[in-house]
Amino acid sequence: MTTDTLTVETTEAGVTTITIDRPDKLNALNVETLEALAETLASVQEDTRALVLTGAGEKAFIAGADISYMQSLSVAEAQSYAALGHRVADALETFPAPTIAAVNGYAFGGGCELALACGMRVASERAVLGQTEIDLGIIPGWGGSQRLPRLVGDETARRLIFFGDRIDATDAYEHGIVGEVVAHDELDSHVTEMAETLAAKPRFALAAAKETLNMAHEATLDAGLTYEKRVWSGLFGTHDQREGMEAFVEKRDPEFE
Repeated sequence: MTTDTLTVETTEAGVTTITIDRPDKLNALNVETLEALAETLASVQEDTRALVLTGAGEKAFIAGADISYMQSLSVAEAQSYAALGHRVADALETFPAPTIAAVNGYAFGGGCELALACGMRVASERAVLGQTEIDLGIIPGWGGSQRLPRLVGDETARRLIFFGDRIDATDAYEHGIVGEVVAHDELDSHVTEMAETLAAKPRFALAAAKETLNMAHEATLDAGLTYEKRVWSGLFGTHDQREGMEAFVEKRDPEFE
């Protein structure tokens, strides 16, 4: 599947890779791209067991939102644009399979926010990340003010957002923004291996794990623990629970659906 602004590929193993394909614009997110991304995330759910988000070209993951479009927006138009960005970020966060951002270059502003909405982030050694909106006279508008402090803590998030610093992959790793840094020419193969490993895991259990982990950021501890007990017990009787435990007892590899 290919549009004017992104490409989509799903393998037989169920790994879907979405590539933002505007390298001449450093993969900046205009309205067309955001709408295509929202539509794609909805349409590939059934066939996807692991999702990878990345950017085309050698320079950028997603350099940010489309500043030339934003500069003359009214308040009402800005609210609409923010709602669209939030819809995409929320779709990534709640996608019913593990999501990996393969950060292969610049990830600023809205690009950094979409990476934050993914469940895991792997950075090329060339990656540079930042919530750089402050120097445009605005703040993060697609979830960065909420997701970043949950990931790195309040003090670090305030410094990154207040100063608008651009940080390299090593600093991003030390802050906990990305889970690992790999050589640039190994990023694609490394993330593909991760995604294929995840795609072979039990699908419903992974979806349940993602739901409960997301709940940890949204609920009190008591509510989260109650939710975990309900989701955990609900997996009993599924094919993958039966198969996984039978395979363990029988000392063989499981064959998950």
